[in-house]
Amino acid sequence: MSGAGRRRRRRSGAGPAEVMQTPEVGDSTAAGTTTARREVHFANTGFPHRGFTSARRNTPFHKGPSKRRIPQHSQLEESPDPQKIAPLLRKQWKLYSGTPMYCFSHARLKDYSRQLSVFIAAEKQKGMAVQMGLDLVVKVALSTLLGLKGRERDPDAILIQLMSKPPFAASNSEDKVVWTGWFCCTFGDEEVLDFLPEPFTCLPLFLVNGTETFTALVGSWFQKTFDCCISDFAISSRDLSWMAAMWTGYDVHSHLAPTELLFSVPIHPQSLDISYAIHPEDARALWDDIHKNRDEVTEEEVQLFLNCLYSHFFRHFKIHLSATKLVKVSTSVASVHCDGKVKFLCSDHLTQVLAFLTELAINQIQY
Repeated sequence: MSGAGRRRRRRSGAGPAEVMQTPEVGDSTAAGTTTARREVHFANTGFPHRGFTSARRNTPFHKGPSKRRIPQHSQLEESPDPQKIAPLLRKQWKLYSGTPMYCFSHARLKDYSRQLSVFIAAEKQKGMAVQMGLDLVVKVALSTLLGLKGRERDPDAILIQLMSKPPFAASNSEDKVVWTGWFCCTFGDEEVLDFLPEPFTCLPLFLVNGTETFTALVGSWFQKTFDCCISDFAISSRDLSWMAAMWTGYDVHSHLAPTELLFSVPIHPQSLDISYAIHPEDARALWDDIHKNRDEVTEEEVQLFLNCLYSHFFRHFKIHLSATKLVKVSTSVASVHCDGKVKFLCSDHLTQVLAFLTELAINQIQY
């Protein structure tokens, strides 16, 4: 097995991350300005949940599973729309988790599009900065994303697009998509779906690509309209290890890329990043030698896979990667960072990747 490692330093002099709250009535910024890139934190603007409890409660001390079943390709009749799936690939998405939505209806997507458009226009009238140069009218389109369900009982995924005319564009020019988000539940937890009361719809995974201001506006509207709570979530090094092992074992016939692991070493006054790239055929050969049951993956197999890679790296560079923090995993299937950012690289295994992310999103929900 061949491997390559490289180290690079980055400055850590930046101040603490700024926080942007969900827009509330009366809050405003100067009209026509551009909001700086900041992390979005949603506040729950809904009412107390109407009698919804869970058979289990996730806590900060919740222990992850010791084994996971490998999700199979969906056997449902719905097939993904290539034109709608293509824009989801090779684009960075920010992950959020959402509690079940109260009285959400897939049959009312056109009504929701109009309501959200009116809400955004009202916020702009209050002075809420959206994005410099955009047309005053922001059009909203909600539609169904077919083919992203794992089972029949999973709710259909919902795509949200915000569109506006480019700066200085002719009046008859086409609108440009300026923000995209989508809710999905792929191979949703059967225990949660069984216990969910009828008025609720479980779409726990919310993915966003676009400015934080639009994200806050859309998230605020969903929270107020459907009595839910949306929050961002990070991905632990342990879950990243599972992704590295499981996704290495998927058959990919195009876009073969190295399995790359990024580690962080907190060293003051500078931090150290270590990037470890493994040839995809070598990584697959190692995993095939370790993994025995094709229906499930065990924690012992994942740990053995990582330990073998760590030992190989130590022989070459005399660095104990087990003492560092795994912060990013990139394979031929997908790339995921611990701060909750993901990029889908292969349409063939999109549902399997979404199944893992759906599990993580559901585990973030506190009942």
